[in-house]
Amino acid sequence: MKEHLSRRNLIRFGAGALGAGILAEELGSELISPQPAVAENNISPDEALQKLIDGNRRFLFREQKKPNRSYARLLQVANGQKPFASILSCADSRVPAEMLFDQGFGDLFVCRVAGNVATPEEIASLEYGAYKLGTKVIMVMGHKRCGAVTAAMTDGDFPGHISTLISAIKPAVKNVKGKYGDALENACKENALLQIKTLMTSPVLAKFVEDKKLKIVAGYYDLDTGKVSLVA
Repeated sequence: MKEHLSRRNLIRFGAGALGAGILAEELGSELISPQPAVAENNISPDEALQKLIDGNRRFLFREQKKPNRSYARLLQVANGQKPFASILSCADSRVPAEMLFDQGFGDLFVCRVAGNVATPEEIASLEYGAYKLGTKVIMVMGHKRCGAVTAAMTDGDFPGHISTLISAIKPAVKNVKGKYGDALENACKENALLQIKTLMTSPVLAKFVEDKKLKIVAGYYDLDTGKVSLVA
């Protein structure tokens, strides 16, 4: 009986050691020599936009694939990135782009600022995304009940640099004044469209759009449902 148990344990130990050895070898190869970044942006602007739409649809219907979120993927893109899309979104904590579009490490080049305003720094970042990284679509994404847009609809004074953001949103509020529908929602959507006009003053981005290498669109995120809809 002792001999039988000894042999059985030895076999178990051997199998476990073999499995651990294989695992260690796989992990070791990942840690020592991670693969280069995958070319996620070898697609057209229309295909890139469709990837965003499809990802949000999966999120909306609780069918997320949660791609590219593994430790292996983290290592894969550690030394280089080739995101297929750029997102200019609000800094609001309820608007996490990678989750909303069901993407992962290295997929999205995200710029976040209150009111999704196209400041000079945000424009420069998006230029870098298109020119250097090869993003194929930029989505300016406003969202429901945006605090920055709400503030812009008031006549109050704001301390520090907050007023600079509010001033950039004020024209959108003015444009939709008296328009049918919810005033705040109209202003949020109009603000996204106006920020696109600001982005198009960039010679870099305008040239990419002209050459059909880049598409710039406006989106609107519904906090209550999780849906991102395109704004025309």
